[in-house]
Amino acid sequence: MKKLLAFAALAALSACSKPAPAPEAEATTAAEATSAAAQNIAADGKSSVGMFKVTTHDGKTVMEDVKADGTYVDTVDGKVVETGRWNQKSPSQYCYTSDEKDAVEKCGEEKVENGVWTSKNPKGEVATVVRIEG
Repeated sequence: MKKLLAFAALAALSACSKPAPAPEAEATTAAEATSAAAQNIAADGKSSVGMFKVTTHDGKTVMEDVKADGTYVDTVDGKVVETGRWNQKSPSQYCYTSDEKDAVEKCGEEKVENGVWTSKNPKGEVATVVRIEG
């Protein structure tokens, strides 16, 4: 009976105490936070959020408003031509999904070379990007 009582008391005590968080869990949380912050860095080393002038491979100019809430709005001559969601997976990979029905995520390869920011779409077409400072 004494053994049973001692076992029950030990079980009750262990049920009340909270285990310390594992060091791996804390490290993972810190790494995820660092990764999330890095995901919002564009090819030019600044925030992905902002207004951008994009000149497509065929010379068309699109103004792209990339918003902090994860959405974007593209306009041509002041008229909205596309809306959707964006995701900066790394400074060299900007991905977007149009709000159109059945749209799939597309990613562009981005880089800055000799002061020129370019973005290559999945078709291999290259556009130039200029950040519009507010």
